[in-house]
Amino acid sequence: MTSCSAPAATDTAAGQKAPKSGYLATSDASFKGSGPLTVQLDYDTVEAGGLDPQTAATARSWSIESLVYEPLVTIGPKFEVEPLLASSWKQPSATEYVFTLRRGVKFGNGRALTTADVVGSLQRLLKSKAAYAAQLGPVKSVTASGPDQVTVRLTEAYTPFLAALANTPAAILPMKEIDDGSVDIKKEMLGTGPFTVKDHKQDQYWNFTRNTSYRDAENVRISDLKIEIVPQEAARLAALRNGSAAFVNFNNIDSMDQLTGTRDAEAVSQTNSDFYYLVQNSKNPDSPLSDQKVRFALNSALNRKEIASVALGGQGRPTGVTPSVLPGACDPAKLPAATAGSADSAALKKAGTLRLAVYTSEPAVGQIAQVIQQQLAKSGVTVKIEKFDDTTYNSKVFGAKPDFDLAIGWFAGYVDASMVSRWWNPVQAGFSSTFLNDDKTLDALIDDAGSEPAGAGRTKTLAELCARVDSGAQMLPLVTRPSVIGYRTDRVSPTLRAAEGYGNILRDIAHYTLPAAK
Repeated sequence: MTSCSAPAATDTAAGQKAPKSGYLATSDASFKGSGPLTVQLDYDTVEAGGLDPQTAATARSWSIESLVYEPLVTIGPKFEVEPLLASSWKQPSATEYVFTLRRGVKFGNGRALTTADVVGSLQRLLKSKAAYAAQLGPVKSVTASGPDQVTVRLTEAYTPFLAALANTPAAILPMKEIDDGSVDIKKEMLGTGPFTVKDHKQDQYWNFTRNTSYRDAENVRISDLKIEIVPQEAARLAALRNGSAAFVNFNNIDSMDQLTGTRDAEAVSQTNSDFYYLVQNSKNPDSPLSDQKVRFALNSALNRKEIASVALGGQGRPTGVTPSVLPGACDPAKLPAATAGSADSAALKKAGTLRLAVYTSEPAVGQIAQVIQQQLAKSGVTVKIEKFDDTTYNSKVFGAKPDFDLAIGWFAGYVDASMVSRWWNPVQAGFSSTFLNDDKTLDALIDDAGSEPAGAGRTKTLAELCARVDSGAQMLPLVTRPSVIGYRTDRVSPTLRAAEGYGNILRDIAHYTLPAAK
């Protein structure tokens, strides 16, 4: 759950479109090459459920596993739902969805996709204890309603249903092989996507190869995809400069400036619905943070615009619990803390000295902590920043006995404005139950936002939901989390979305083009 500067450079040689089209860059059709591609990422997938996509809880797992697995639907460049394994769908009523499966789809072993795979996959997810299962909403039944049709019925209307289906945890699995035991989905991957796994060494590398059974295999230009896990930002920067990697991710906005002047290298900043948040541990009865007035005063003392400007080089933007980049999101400038005027000085005096936990694997988290420390110091509150490796941080924040006052993390913001708010219901989320008090009024608003159809009524409910989160001030949305992507223009021409909802920096990689071999 830790997962979780100047305007961006652009690649005009790659047929780049203006961001209003939904893309930062599109692959150059004149590139006719085919061959290997090396990618470097900062960390590997690490999940309690192994490689099972249904239990994947981090955006990195969703990205890597999306190379192999596909859901029924996907997300377009402007957060619209588009067909994927389902060629189409219809909605006879507010609680019924009928999906028609795409023809010619096969798993990596050559077996054709069936309705039994779809039904079994969704039923398996719903029966699991995976956190993502809650995002599918109130599903009543999943049945095969024809040789190529699957019908899903809900107990009540749930607006984010299709958007929730579009993420890797809702991918369609090879249920025949899972049921007969020939595939252990926790240890190996078998899907319908463009790549298959050759080998994997945890925290070191992945080797993928083009899936010859993929329905569009002839148009996948990357024959072999190597993902190297390189935690050091400077090492990834050096690899991009010297050409040993063609595509890398960065956590530090400054990397964009450091690439300036590097021949054949470009860097872009991708807007995300992901956002950083600040937890105020309200469940410790001996802490001043158990007092809502103290928490709200601290919230009122924060300047989110300054956090985005100073810590993220202007690449992030303030947000409420509904990610500010999504349709229907609330305006963070209109939230109670933003309009309260000066913070309550009497309440701030009660705050005393607070410990702020951060993890060291992402530089921006420490930068945000420093800005918060400075802002609260102006209000007379002392903040001591405590830095931990990821394992220690997770134990102190998400363990059975939390040991922190404040903590910074980030959530994937998803693609429907109401989805991430479910993590503010500690009963549904589970992981937050040790440091969040359950707010029944907030829970009802979360449910209402999910069930109301798009329109003015839902927008109003989302605004009320944002205000309730802001006033309760237990877990505070701060600013959106940008992704910085670097690539070699002489090695690859990528298709890159201007905005991403599921933290998938490898989205559209099957559409990348490569230059012809020299």
